[in-house]
Amino acid sequence: MKRGRLPLTALRSFEAAGRLESFTLAAGELFVSQAAVSRQIRELEDFVGRPLFERRHRSVSLTAEGRSLLSVLTSAFDMVGDSLEALSGRKLTHTLRVSAEPCFAGCWLVPHLAQFQSEHPEIDLLIDADPRLVEFRSGDADIAIRHSARHSSWPRVEARRLAALEMIPVIAPELARSGRPLSTPVDLMQHALLHEDNRELWEQWFAAAGVGPARIERGAIFNDGAMVLQATLRGNGVGLIDRDSVRGDLEAGRLLQPFDISVPYGAFFLVARRFDALSEAAQAFAAWVERSYPGAGRGS
Repeated sequence: MKRGRLPLTALRSFEAAGRLESFTLAAGELFVSQAAVSRQIRELEDFVGRPLFERRHRSVSLTAEGRSLLSVLTSAFDMVGDSLEALSGRKLTHTLRVSAEPCFAGCWLVPHLAQFQSEHPEIDLLIDADPRLVEFRSGDADIAIRHSARHSSWPRVEARRLAALEMIPVIAPELARSGRPLSTPVDLMQHALLHEDNRELWEQWFAAAGVGPARIERGAIFNDGAMVLQATLRGNGVGLIDRDSVRGDLEAGRLLQPFDISVPYGAFFLVARRFDALSEAAQAFAAWVERSYPGAGRGS
């Protein structure tokens, strides 16, 4: 096909909608209306003579032909974007956008930022604490740190394992002194148990401690480990938190670990669109995290 006949606007709308699996999100990324995205994709489908999406009441999904076209377009647009960035020099910016899991950002990254800034005073960090998968193409992030409980593969990005998580019980000294001695794991149940996302992880921990089956039906649930840590530090209950996230608090005596029993909870990963295309600032940040994070390399 002659390049002059390529429906570039429609292809751009299709690539965004296919990558995000949403006409609405594609419209937001492209700063156009949803109706415009829908119309351009219809025109592209008429152009190729077959459907590219399966349309449902509240969602869309790619057909086999749509997936095939998307894989080509995403790669092609990425290469064009990389070439334009290289020509313009914008990739050499010293403002680095980091998207990090809230728990990682609050428990480890922010407390250690002074160390990074002393080593790289020329780099200004813009940190976005967000657990959602980042696409990188909108310019919201240059590199990300994500947690996965079960897998290390996300679409259209590269992931590098940073550290496996080991969840351990921790308690504020004042709370530990307020009840009977913590002689056995069962004694933890005299205090409120604090949970991240759901109560299943505590049940797994008690099973690993030889207490079970333990059905945990009480205790506050937080959607982020950093909030569990703050509640634990304030003596609101016993937290089950990643060992590396509380290492400093344990060494300083702000928290106690009553039992040396842990349960695995996935891993943190460094995530980038392409590691070989990272800016110098992003490479420096990735190298610093891999060198400085206490659990780096564990479980890899």
